[in-house]
This record gives sequence, C-alpha cells and structure tokens, in this order.
Amino acid sequence: MAAEEEGEEPEQVEQEGIARFATAEKLASYAGTTPRVHASGGKTRFGRSRPDVNRYLKWAFVEAANAICVTRRRSSRRHVSRLYERIARRKDHPKAIGALARHLAEATFWILSKQEPYREPKISTVSSTRDKREMGGR
Repeated sequence: MAAEEEGEEPEQVEQEGIARFATAEKLASYAGTTPRVHASGGKTRFGRSRPDVNRYLKWAFVEAANAICVTRRRSSRRHVSRLYERIARRKDHPKAIGALARHLAEATFWILSKQEPYREPKISTVSSTRDKREMGGR
C-alpha cells in the first residue's frame, strides 16, 4: 500500500525484503502494530493505529498474538506468554494483544535480518521486578 503511493511496483518491494526497513520499529509501524502518538504540552496520549498500514501484516501479527493468548497456559514459561499476562494484568486484553503483535513484528525483523532462529530472551533482561520475585529471584 505504502509502496504504491511512492510509485514502487509491489514486486520490487517484495524483492527488497527486510532490508527495506532500517529498524524493527519501522517494520512494526509499516505493519500497523504501533499506536498513533499525540503529544502536546508535555502530555502524551496513545491513540488508535493508523489506517494506512499493510493490513495483511497487521492481521497476521494480531492473529499470532491471539494464538499466543489462547495457548498461554500450555506454555506459561515462554517470554511471549509472560509478556501477555503482564500487560493484560495492567491494561486489558485488546491492549495486550496490540503490544504482543508489536513485539512479534519487531522479533520478526531481527529474525529475518540476522537470519537466525528465534531465541527466548533471558528472564533477567525482560522481566519486571515482580516477575523475578515470582520466579524465585533468578
């Protein structure tokens, strides 16, 4: 969609692959997994996502996030399951799904750009203090 606005052919965009995006955040934005940011007078408010995104990528990441939500009890020690639980506890289900979709988009960028398989992050680098206490202080 954005490629058509810039005058690029869709096939050209597909050939460029992940190199088209400079950062993981750019891929997440293109996929529509980042909220709009309204900032004024030192206050920041996050709004709905932009309408001019790649709807297929957004759908895929949101569906993957929902699949993680449904199966989180079976794989409760996985990083993405803990991430969902942590966000859903503070916010609500839709915001947790949105945050998980963004995490998956950014992880996809790193997997494709480094051409390495996914590795679970270490617990100490991604957990909040409360989660560390629940895990026995690891």
